[in-house]
Amino acid sequence: MGDNYEQDVSVTLTSSLPTSGPTSERPSASAPFPVRPASRAADERLAQLVHAHFADVWRALRRLGVPEATTDDASQEVFIIAARKLALIEPGGERQYLYGIAVRVAANARRARAARREQSDESALDREPSLVPSSEVLLEEKQARAILDQVLDALPQDLRTVFVLFEIEGFSLRELEKLLHIPLGTVSSRLRRAREAFHHTAQRIKRSRCAPGGAP
Repeated sequence: MGDNYEQDVSVTLTSSLPTSGPTSERPSASAPFPVRPASRAADERLAQLVHAHFADVWRALRRLGVPEATTDDASQEVFIIAARKLALIEPGGERQYLYGIAVRVAANARRARAARREQSDESALDREPSLVPSSEVLLEEKQARAILDQVLDALPQDLRTVFVLFEIEGFSLRELEKLLHIPLGTVSSRLRRAREAFHHTAQRIKRSRCAPGGAP
């Protein structure tokens, strides 16, 4: 995912905003999208959302289990939905609102993936925007991301969501209570169970990699 793709998304979304009225939250990638001319303020605000949050949303979708090959489409879907509901997004609450959409988009993607019995996405976050370090650092980072993805893939979706949003994306327990629409006690319980499962799975994967014949 590069700057050009982010710019293309921004241009596509800010060129027009959807009509009011009931609409599906999962539009077909090839289906025409009903639109109305955007106001200048809405146009600028949506462009700012894409510029400020696209890379973070892309990364979060990957961590939430969206295959790397379809993360660009899923990211664009998040911002299409946000464009429809732009007037409902309170200033200062943009990040939380976008992540709430991302959680639902990722859940839909995972269900569709399971239904189609697709093979697990084995590639790491090769397209995540970053500076270009040395080949040794790249290899170490790729291996670390691959292990993280493997561990996260082993978590149930409800535990994975809480773990990713709290441990990786930095949301507080109170923010997750609102974002996920579940009681604070449930958030805490899921996080505790996710940490335990993450630890056990990570240790198991490390042991298997260190064993003779294991992955490097």
